Amino acid sequence: MRRVDIQDNAKLARIKWSITPRHISFPNLKIYSERYGFSIAAGDLLFLNGSWYVTHSGLLRLAHRRNCSGIDVRPVMELSAPNLGRFSFRATVFRSPSREGFIGYGDADPSIVSPVVRGAEMRVAETRAVNRALRKAYGIGLCSVEELDSTAKPSPALAESKKPVQPANGNYRIPKVRDRLCQLIRQHQLDPILVKSYAVDFCRTKTLREATREQVESFVTHLADWADKDRNTLLCQLNSYLPAKGSVA
Repeated sequence: MRRVDIQDNAKLARIKWSITPRHISFPNLKIYSERYGFSIAAGDLLFLNGSWYVTHSGLLRLAHRRNCSGIDVRPVMELSAPNLGRFSFRATVFRSPSREGFIGYGDADPSIVSPVVRGAEMRVAETRAVNRALRKAYGIGLCSVEELDSTAKPSPALAESKKPVQPANGNYRIPKVRDRLCQLIRQHQLDPILVKSYAVDFCRTKTLREATREQVESFVTHLADWADKDRNTLLCQLNSYLPAKGSVA
C-alpha cells in the first residue's frame, strides 16, 4: 500500500474516531494499512467498541488484489431451520487452483442479527461464512463487522487510552500482571490458549515471555476493558485465532 494511503487512513481515523498516533489502536491501523491495503475511505475498516473490524467489501477487495481463484458457498441444511429464520452456510476460499481451500462457517438467526437486516438472515449467514473463510485464507486475525451480533454499537469519539497505574516505587513485577491475566481468563471463562495467541499478536513479539512489562500491562488492561464492555465481540476476536481445519496453507 502506498505511503499516501497510510496517511489518509491516519487522517480519517483522527476525524472519525479521534484516534491519534499515540492511541493504543493506531499501530494496528498501520499494520492493516501496510499488510492488507485496507482503506478507511473505501469502507474497508471500522472502529467499534474500542477495536478495529474489517468489512465484507474490504475482504472482497483484498481477495481481488490477491488474485483469489474462487469462492464456493453452500448451505448447511442440518444446522439450518428456515421456518425459524435460522441459516448456516459453509464457504470455501481458493487462493489458487492448485491449492486446497480454506473453510469458514457462518450462521444467523433473528436473535443475532441487527433489526435493520431482520428477515435477511440467510444472506447474513452467507456473508459471515465468506468472511471467515477469507480471513483464514489470507491470515487476517481481525473479526469482520458482519460477524457481530446486534449488540455491537459504534464507539463515540475516544480519548487517549488510560495508562495503567504504577506503584510509587516503580517496582511493578510482570508476574503480578500475569496473575491478573489468569484471573481475567477465569472470571470471563476465556480460552487461555487463544488469549495467549492474541496477547502475542497484540504485543507484536514471538512469545509472551519476550514482551515488556508495559506491553503485558497494556494488554491486560485492554482485555479487561473489552471483556467488561462486550464479551461476545471479544470472543469473536479470540476465535479468529483458532487454527483452520481441513485447509492447507
